[in-house]
Amino acid sequence: MTLVRSLFVALVLISSEVCAVTAEAAPTRTDWLTPVVEAPRVSYHTFESRAVGTRISYHLYTPAAYDQNTALRYPVVYWLHGSGGGVSGIRPLAAKIDQAIAAGRVPPFMVVFVNGLRLGMYVDWKDGSVPMETIIVRELVPHIDAQYRTIATRKGRMLDGFSMGGYGAARLGFKFPEVFASVSIVGAGPLQQTLTHAPRASGRTAADVLQQVYGGDTAYFTEVSPRQQAVANAGQIAQDSQVRMVIGSRDETRRNNEDFHQHLTRLGIPHDWIVVEGVGHDPLGLLQAMGDQYWEFHRRVFQ
Repeated sequence: MTLVRSLFVALVLISSEVCAVTAEAAPTRTDWLTPVVEAPRVSYHTFESRAVGTRISYHLYTPAAYDQNTALRYPVVYWLHGSGGGVSGIRPLAAKIDQAIAAGRVPPFMVVFVNGLRLGMYVDWKDGSVPMETIIVRELVPHIDAQYRTIATRKGRMLDGFSMGGYGAARLGFKFPEVFASVSIVGAGPLQQTLTHAPRASGRTAADVLQQVYGGDTAYFTEVSPRQQAVANAGQIAQDSQVRMVIGSRDETRRNNEDFHQHLTRLGIPHDWIVVEGVGHDPLGLLQAMGDQYWEFHRRVFQ
């Protein structure tokens, strides 16, 4: 009997250790507050979220013109980072944006670098623990419009994102076309109809992501997906929104992106479709390879 009980205790301890490795804890207050990134024209801010009962951080890029002419208002790009967290990408991306604006390749605009957690997926989680969609659309956007000189209309807001952030830009932009008039979808995933493969989820398996974010409910994954949001609002998106898709020719998610591109075409949603040759799953690599072409979408939208 003692031996059986010992074996039972050992099995429990082993199981607990395995769960600790494979299961990611719910976000803490530390997760909602990222480290400060110091970069030219980039500042660190927080706002109080009622949805999660704590303060949440974001970084803000403002162009030089924002300080030079205090009578003008500016459009805002909400940048949604990929899985694993986006802090490391803020400095180089902000520098590229600042260079493009200074060179006159694109009109001045502001950028909100959203804190999307390591695997927030820019969706309200099925169990309610991470209401990421609610935080962005119902809390962050009104906060930005109240605190800064923004063009506080849908035409003054663009969603742009890479990988997980591209997925987020697509689903939020298509679900809320009355909030965001333009959507840039770069190297996005997961865009497939079912979550059976997650090649770029920071080492997490599709089953892990499905369980943690969508409660293991494939129907919920489908319900909140960009595909379904496009179906639900195809008419309004086609009439009033501007959409762009960008994918590297060597990106593992290319096939899913091509399928989503065809999905939008079947729905009659006009959009730019750009395949960048020789580039993999690399946001700065895409921006570098595209050069001035990357900013064509921003010029068209903000002019």
